[in-house]
Amino acid sequence: MFQGDLVLATVAAFLAVVGGTSLVAVGARWFRRDDSLPTLEGWALAGRQFGAPTTWLLLGGTIYTAYTFAAVPGMVYGAGALGFFALPYTVIVYPLAFVLLPRLWTAARDNGYITVADYVKGRYDSPPLALAVALTGILATMPYIALQLLGIRAVLTAGGLYPRGLAGDLALVAVFGVLAIATYRHGLRAPAVISIVKGAAIFGATLAVVAVVFDEMGGPGRMFETAAARHTALALEPALFPAFATLALGSAMALLVYPHVLTAAFAASGPDTLRKVTIALPAWTAVLGLFGVLGIAALAAGVDAPPGNAESAVPLLVEQLMPAALTGVLFGAFVVGALVPAAVMSIAAAALFVRNVYVEYFHPTATPKHQTRIAQAVSLTAKVGAVAFVFGLRNQDAINLQLLGGVWILQTFPAVAIGLFTTRLHRWALLAGWAVGMATGTLLVVWGGFSSVVSVGFGEVQVPVYAAVVAFALNMVVAVGLTPFFARSEEAVRA
Repeated sequence: MFQGDLVLATVAAFLAVVGGTSLVAVGARWFRRDDSLPTLEGWALAGRQFGAPTTWLLLGGTIYTAYTFAAVPGMVYGAGALGFFALPYTVIVYPLAFVLLPRLWTAARDNGYITVADYVKGRYDSPPLALAVALTGILATMPYIALQLLGIRAVLTAGGLYPRGLAGDLALVAVFGVLAIATYRHGLRAPAVISIVKGAAIFGATLAVVAVVFDEMGGPGRMFETAAARHTALALEPALFPAFATLALGSAMALLVYPHVLTAAFAASGPDTLRKVTIALPAWTAVLGLFGVLGIAALAAGVDAPPGNAESAVPLLVEQLMPAALTGVLFGAFVVGALVPAAVMSIAAAALFVRNVYVEYFHPTATPKHQTRIAQAVSLTAKVGAVAFVFGLRNQDAINLQLLGGVWILQTFPAVAIGLFTTRLHRWALLAGWAVGMATGTLLVVWGGFSSVVSVGFGEVQVPVYAAVVAFALNMVVAVGLTPFFARSEEAVRA
């Protein structure tokens, strides 16, 4: 087959996946409106009606972003064994989710909470603490949306499917435009339907690609031997054990308090649904593990990724080894993989803004219909902002901000997760701990040259750890230490 025919086959398969997904998102019969009054709960949480299969696809599609599937093998390709921290991280998170998410769902349903900040406000009777949680969630989510666009562009550029200049930018805007229309009209139901396509595309394409790679390279054993001869860090050095462990633990804790994850969880039909789903979610981790192995395959195949762009290693590997049609399907799956989390993130950010900023401080008498309209507008604005961010700033800026977002969002864990079991931590102590954690985490990352791993210790004894965990530890020390002080102060005022 001639080179031109190969390119046409790749483009045709890619367009079939992306175009088919767009039609499903915009025209699915499931989206037909009923005659009831629109509400924010109906738009942002789909009326809390998703069963186990839909919730499994939506949560999996939300947690495992397109950038994740590019970044994990890219980290393995560039940094070696340390990049595999994503696998224990996505294993640790599910026992935590099994315990925490059903409790949060019950509290949200019983009290009519739509956002996690609603829950914090009700639990601690503290609008300032709820505002801190809401603003942190919005701040951490915005660069995450932009990162989905960067993931699409990086993958398609590496695969030769992203035209240079204005044509490529317009194509990227068009893809996100379809998502914006579907989400504006149908809320969370749009990414729920897209997640069905994403699940089928990601699982099917991954298994096919791994099978072809193993066959081309003589099996996994020979592949690892060849890769080990080209990279010296495929076995984790003992000095990096603390970094590996804290990255896994801190990332797992942070994931559970991201607004987009909790939005997808709150849309489930009940706590039992969430328990069933968390038991089955490790299937997505298995697919992520296979993607990590593709980073090893890229090393073994001698793929030469551009400096500073290790995320392109797997797309380059796919283009080098795969049949044209399968290449197009996988690249299409990457694009679809970005649409689901980007949609849920924009919905979550919009709900936080409307419920915990707009209604709380600007328009307390807003009707359910008015709240929904404002949320739709904010969701659209978030996507436009993400597009402007991608085209107006360097790729590294979005990556740096998303790195900070992970540090920031972990600082809300005490108020959200610990609050499910006890209210002994005082609301003002939690707010002080949050402020200390935010400031410490930001300074550690910035001083470390925007590295997520920093060295802590005394003198010559320095241990590499995840910056977010250090900030979280200080957060907890402040919250626990100041609780007795604020409790006594309140008692004195009452007396």
